[in-house]
Amino acid sequence: MAQTTDTAVKSRFELAPLPYGYDALAPAISEETMRFHHDKHAAGYVAKLNELITGTPWASMSLSEIILKSEGAVFNNAAQIWNHEFYFAGLSPRGERRPKGPLRDAIEVGYGSFERLKEEMIAAATGLFGSGYVWLVETPSGGLEVVTTTNAGNPMCDGMRPLLCIDVWEHAYYIDYRNVRAEAVKAVWECIDWAVVDARYQNKR
Repeated sequence: MAQTTDTAVKSRFELAPLPYGYDALAPAISEETMRFHHDKHAAGYVAKLNELITGTPWASMSLSEIILKSEGAVFNNAAQIWNHEFYFAGLSPRGERRPKGPLRDAIEVGYGSFERLKEEMIAAATGLFGSGYVWLVETPSGGLEVVTTTNAGNPMCDGMRPLLCIDVWEHAYYIDYRNVRAEAVKAVWECIDWAVVDARYQNKR
């Protein structure tokens, strides 16, 4: 997640670099899309949040604390930073393309099969009205659930633990897929690194 840079006056957030090259996920996600998505949109949320929290109590809080305690513009920008970094970190050009071990078992218990989970996440992402995210989360009871959030929404605010998200804001796919969101989501699915998701599930990340 975004790191804070502490000075004598204030704490400021910095956008984490991508964990791979801008062109690493092509052709599923083009270099042009990644540069706009990371360097323009995600970076813009960081800049705006820093502007909003300077000289306020928010400046001493972690990003997660801000998300859970704020609302309005502060929440929107903080959550968008978290959501974007979480999304970027869950993708990889050479990652595990299927879950293993306990995560695989939990998916089979909750959804019957990995293929069924894939179908449900793609359907949820395609059917979400407007901008937002589709998530795979662990619920407070320990089960897995596919949920959607609109705009900057984050499942942490409802007591859920995010494991994976797919960004379906237009800026995440419009350059490459125009208005065909379904094709964009299917392509992104092939870039998910299930080793990262599994590590999150097992509290390692």
